[in-house]
Amino acid sequence: MNKLPPEKRAQLLGMMAEGVSLRSITRLTGVSRTTSLKLLVDAGYAFSDYQDRTLRNLPCKRVQVDEIWSFVEMKAKNVPKERRGEYGIGDVWTWTAIDADSKLVPSWFVGNRDAEHARTFLADLASRMAGRIQLTSDALPAYRDAVHDTFLDEIDYAQLVKMYGESPEAEKRYSPPVCIGCESKRITGKPDPKHISTSFVERQNLNIRMGLRRFTRLTNAFSKKFENHVHGLAIYFMYYNFVRIHQTTRVTPAMAADVTDKLWELSDLVRVVEEYETAERDPTMVENIDLERLRNDAGTYTPGRLRRVRSNLEDDGFSS
Repeated sequence: MNKLPPEKRAQLLGMMAEGVSLRSITRLTGVSRTTSLKLLVDAGYAFSDYQDRTLRNLPCKRVQVDEIWSFVEMKAKNVPKERRGEYGIGDVWTWTAIDADSKLVPSWFVGNRDAEHARTFLADLASRMAGRIQLTSDALPAYRDAVHDTFLDEIDYAQLVKMYGESPEAEKRYSPPVCIGCESKRITGKPDPKHISTSFVERQNLNIRMGLRRFTRLTNAFSKKFENHVHGLAIYFMYYNFVRIHQTTRVTPAMAADVTDKLWELSDLVRVVEEYETAERDPTMVENIDLERLRNDAGTYTPGRLRRVRSNLEDDGFSS
């Protein structure tokens, strides 16, 4: 089977991470869309696995969480009646966390905006922390119980409650409401009032919206397949964490968080993909950790320090 040379793979991965659509990549590089799509899938598997194994025992102290909307195949209002309730079609939400100091994204999760997936996301986040953290979220009700179930009392948690008003000159359909004030609300522990903020994670979500083509509004570049949506995010966060130098810290987030001591290049991402392709793996295990987390019932997560029970996914269409 023909295989792209490492230099070409590095070029394609860089373009995917910087928000270039697959069809644009084909026009710019001459690489067929099928080949680009295969690299998207292979890299998504590899980067998901690598970050799941590497982003552990992190020294984060202040973490912010939020969620960002997108859709797969069609918006929720356009989903046919016979397909409503089908997982991975219509509105999907990406839950994100960011370390306020290193700017590392230690955990993300793609699913619904509900209590079950809030618990799943925060359970994964809790499993990656080395010690007690201060956590800030918005006022989404699902966070309260999820934080309690996953961290118990081993956390300093606060919510930033924003109050919105309407701008009379705003374009109703696409303009967000105007924030007219906010209130800090302590929920658990002793969070430092000076660090109760969601500014960093909201900026990160803006970066995703602007930098990842699948999230761009009012285009036809939205994801047509749920799995590829997750793969695209795995590539984006791998590039963000390990390759892209943050303007504030002047190093990559992974370096700032002591996950690595070197500045990665695109060639290092290719090396991760190639090592994953040649590694021996248990054929009974699901390859993509993100896809496995999406299908796992939140009930498989035990409150407190995460003790995850793997589900048997061989019959749900996501096994390989």
